[in-house]
This record gives sequence, C-alpha cells and structure tokens, in this order.
Amino acid sequence: MATLIPDPTVIPAAGGKPKIIREYVGRVNSATEEASVARMTSPEGWEEAGQTPGFDEFTLVLSGTLRVETMRGTLEVAAGQAVIAPKGEWVRYSSPHPGGAEYVAVCVPAFSPETVRRDPA
Repeated sequence: MATLIPDPTVIPAAGGKPKIIREYVGRVNSATEEASVARMTSPEGWEEAGQTPGFDEFTLVLSGTLRVETMRGTLEVAAGQAVIAPKGEWVRYSSPHPGGAEYVAVCVPAFSPETVRRDPA
C-alpha cells in the first residue's frame, strides 16, 4: 500500500552556516533504510566538511548553484542540473554564490550520520 508523507522532519545540518534539511523519506521521517529523499536549503556562504560517504548521492538543484568538490575537480551545479556522487569517493558541498542553493538529495542507501564519514575537523 502506498504511504503518504504529509510533512518532512527538519534535521540539524553540519556546516558553517545554518542549512535547512527537510527529510521526507529516510531513517528519521519514514523509518526507511533503503533510500532517503531530502530538500535542502543552503544560504550563500554555507560549506560543510568533506566526506567519503557509504552511499550514492543523487542531487538535483532546484535554484541557485551548488558547488561540488571532488578529488578530480570542482563542479558548479546550476538550477535544472544534477550531479551524482558515488559512494566511497571524497566529496564536499558548498553554496558560495549569491542566493545560496535549494536542492533535492537522494541517498541510496539512506543517509545516516554513521555512514557519511565526514573529514575530521
């Protein structure tokens, strides 16, 4: 049977400035371990530590521009574009441009603090 998700759960975010994470599907809001779907709103100047996650992350930018740094280079992902960050590869997200960024992140399996494996502070 289909399950309606009427509202997301707002989850505290890592990073230098407050980012809003609204989890619709995932370990917290729907007790789903197979995947997570969250809408992110990150302000101009937000950045988080690098990470080597134990999940694939698929990100669709809705507005603004999301910067995605990898060992191979830096991508500027604009509204209407998407990026795939494979599990086990180092990545760092930020929104340095005016207006920040709003995007949807899908993680497979679902995001967890234990499997994100952030760089030491």
